[in-house]
Amino acid sequence: MFIDEAKIRVKAGDGGNGCLAFRREKFVPRGGPSGGDGGKGGDVIMESSERHNTLVHFRFNPEYRAERGRHGEGANKTGRDGGDVVLKVPVGTIVYDEETGEKIQDFSAPDQRMVIARGGRGGRGNARFATSTHQAPREHEAGRAGEERVFRLELKLLADVGLVGFPNVGKSTLISRISAARPKIADYPFTTLEPNLGVVAVGDASAPDQFSFVVADIPGLIEGAHSGAGLGTQFLRHIERTRLLVHLVDVSDSSGRMDVIDDLEVIMRELKSFGSGLDEKPMMMVASKIDIASKDKLTKLKHYTKRRKLPLYPISAVTGKGIEELKWAMAKKLDDIYSSEASARTGSEVEKVADKSLTKP
Repeated sequence: MFIDEAKIRVKAGDGGNGCLAFRREKFVPRGGPSGGDGGKGGDVIMESSERHNTLVHFRFNPEYRAERGRHGEGANKTGRDGGDVVLKVPVGTIVYDEETGEKIQDFSAPDQRMVIARGGRGGRGNARFATSTHQAPREHEAGRAGEERVFRLELKLLADVGLVGFPNVGKSTLISRISAARPKIADYPFTTLEPNLGVVAVGDASAPDQFSFVVADIPGLIEGAHSGAGLGTQFLRHIERTRLLVHLVDVSDSSGRMDVIDDLEVIMRELKSFGSGLDEKPMMMVASKIDIASKDKLTKLKHYTKRRKLPLYPISAVTGKGIEELKWAMAKKLDDIYSSEASARTGSEVEKVADKSLTKP
């Protein structure tokens, strides 16, 4: 089961009440006030974990409460703090405030932690109110209430490459050939009902420079997907984080769709309409099912990609033709993208240092 959205209610622990007490012992003259403070309520903490890959555990248990602080006691004893609650979420989870819609946190890396609900402060006991002129105070405080909030969790897969295209163009078959992923494969539309991730390794496994990357098989898109048609925006969000898009086009005679150029432009319009810069991501074109290809479709696709200077890779996931070339091409393109991003980050850091040096007196 793949669950990529959930709504949870969290309640941090209340603070313990301060104590009203006076110390009266045989050998302690003028014992005075001895009420201890209440303990702090427990926090609700969220932490990203690589051991989780869905939000299904929140679907079946949507409410979480941290422990309240223990009340203060006599003899100036402070109450014990309440225990925290730690919620584990998959890497790629975005947390939104359900009431305001504000984005609270984007867990884009493992082991990130954030307090999403703070426990209440413990109340002060009457010993805290003693002064030289007020030596027998009866004032004491109740513990503060812990925060109570409702959050919406949204999971966006963290993949380097996203496979896009119409239903039944061969995305699931391709990811099964280039990785260890085993998605459901059948000859009817919308076979894939949830995204599949596969790790692709390029090069010798024993070599230190082996390159590996993660590919996401996104369920088939159709016209109107950006507004919810088909599987719609449920899965378009999962390619927002990808660095590279691989667009598969079915050029076989068995395909029910006759105009490959129209297919291409429909998908491109959907990516642009969804926003988030999907249409501006680097893209590679793949002509799938060339073992039973229509010459007219393949020729049209070659002319289209040549005019737009898009690299085209004809493959057959059944026979394996062109698979290795495509794997190396994806690895090379990703390596170039990561190198460019690293250079850009280094350049911006140098500029910041230069700016700081100019402002020195």
